[in-house]
Amino acid sequence: MKYAVIYESATGNTKMLADEIEKILGAEDCVCFGMPGENLQREEEAELLFLGFWTDKGECSEKIGKYMETLRGRKVFLFGTAGFGGSEQYFSRILSRVTSHLPEGNTVEGTYMCQGKMPQSVRKRYEAMQEKAPQDDKIKRMIENFDRALPHPDKEDMNRLRETMKARGIMDENV
Repeated sequence: MKYAVIYESATGNTKMLADEIEKILGAEDCVCFGMPGENLQREEEAELLFLGFWTDKGECSEKIGKYMETLRGRKVFLFGTAGFGGSEQYFSRILSRVTSHLPEGNTVEGTYMCQGKMPQSVRKRYEAMQEKAPQDDKIKRMIENFDRALPHPDKEDMNRLRETMKARGIMDENV
């Protein structure tokens, strides 16, 4: 199967997933790998598009959203990362918003999301907020989530990606 991996990655987390997809499926069948706006001439040859995004305020980035809106009659597998994680409901809401960028006639063949680490500047911002409101439990939970996100995407996230692809019939069960 010829495939393409088109993604945007602000912190490198989504690129890690993109690299893993290429590793799983093999580079020889990948007709293009990169970000929207790059040299993606062979994208039309792909039987399946893997579209990756980072989460920006509960939504995909504008660049990926606009790219998705140009697609017609394509098979798509969406994958993404979010700094806040641990809740499939949260991931489902994000995926629903992201999927809404695909015009009618496209088919979502599968989806995958996992938590991703955030830049240290985010923790510093949370710490500054906590200094102003030391009793605020919400800020405390935000810092705890930040710390939990530090190792992600991790090996288990990559294994779940592989299992999701197997379950959707995108890769051979024996791989």
